[in-house]
Amino acid sequence: MLEALLSRLGLPGYEPEAARQKIYGVIGDFDTPEDLLRAIRTARAAGYTRMEAYSPFPIHGVDEALGAPRSPLGKIVIVFALIGLSAAVLLQWWTGAVDYRLIIAGKPLFAFEPSVPIMFELAVLLSAFATVLGMFHLNRIPTYYHAFFNYSKHAGASNDRFLLAIEAGDPKFRADEVKLFLESCGSRHTEIVEA
Repeated sequence: MLEALLSRLGLPGYEPEAARQKIYGVIGDFDTPEDLLRAIRTARAAGYTRMEAYSPFPIHGVDEALGAPRSPLGKIVIVFALIGLSAAVLLQWWTGAVDYRLIIAGKPLFAFEPSVPIMFELAVLLSAFATVLGMFHLNRIPTYYHAFFNYSKHAGASNDRFLLAIEAGDPKFRADEVKLFLESCGSRHTEIVEA
């Protein structure tokens, strides 16, 4: 209580609990996807904004519940598909009409119709590369260390557990209060995790 008051007053030289202990956040362990979704919605209603959910499979509605923005990957892919399409048209026009002009059986130097398969293939090729590399970049892969791995039961996230982390960067974060909050939401095991 005194610590929360001192932190809010912003006294010089005072470091809040999260800064002293280098806390990543508080992680709660839930039994079912429905329990996890309910906890996320309750936490959002309580004013928490910096959260992350971990589960062994995708859960419909978790992104909306977390308030996650729409992924920019679609825009990245469409830009690279258009670059591939443009490069294919330019390449075929340059080679057929400018660089190596051959008139065979009265056919035009550049025609759109025979160019369609190459345009399609190059657009698909570049969009596939953009998808893979964009996902690596957006998901920060490879990540060799994350503070989540300090949680004692982190392996359950890839097996049968549904975890909710409220991060220390949240403006409303107070470790003890968050731990009590997650327990009140139905967390089976709640732990303060160091960074």
